[in-house]
Amino acid sequence: MCQTTRTILWQPAKEWVRERNNRAGLVLRVGSGQATYHRYDPRTKQHLINYGARMIAAKRQPATAQGWLSSREIRERGYFGGEVSELNLLAHTCCHEFAHLLQYSAGQRRYGSVHNRHFYEVLDQLHASGAAEATRHHLAEQAAESALTLSRDVFKTVNQPVQAAQWQAGDQVCFGTGRQQKQGKVLRVNRKTCTVEVAHQPRNLLYRVPFSLLSPLG
Repeated sequence: MCQTTRTILWQPAKEWVRERNNRAGLVLRVGSGQATYHRYDPRTKQHLINYGARMIAAKRQPATAQGWLSSREIRERGYFGGEVSELNLLAHTCCHEFAHLLQYSAGQRRYGSVHNRHFYEVLDQLHASGAAEATRHHLAEQAAESALTLSRDVFKTVNQPVQAAQWQAGDQVCFGTGRQQKQGKVLRVNRKTCTVEVAHQPRNLLYRVPFSLLSPLG
């Protein structure tokens, strides 16, 4: 995923990004947890995209893939024909995180406004332009060269509720939709809900959110 992001998404966009920040670079890494995100460090002028190993494992199975925002985006916005599969999910995750990089470079990412209209305009364009399809193709090629199989089989919608085992303290999650969407960190996993801490001034807010309403970020 790191190599595909650099080769297919970053290389064509690098000059555009550097027109707005001539020292901008990109660091790609795989983390051991579930967290998958884009961040920018103004001191080093480096964009960072982190792909969580637990995220990758979760998106390989229908039961754990359904709760992710990327699954909903594929189905609801018709990406890859609206078909959620292991390969489609991982390719779309590359596009999702890279869209945040482009969104930030355009000055359209602000506190409390992350998955906003501009973000989805960028993400839609990555799919409409063929960049997402190229990402999927390259990812499949890279996997095959490494003797890995990324299934193209379409996941069936799993109707069982998302179980507590999917969540752990420290997971970055979101809940709500549109302007009401909130993002935060799981503090505690309860029997039917998670206690989620959301950044707020003058002090952070705590929400008890049912498992079925939570989505991992990314």
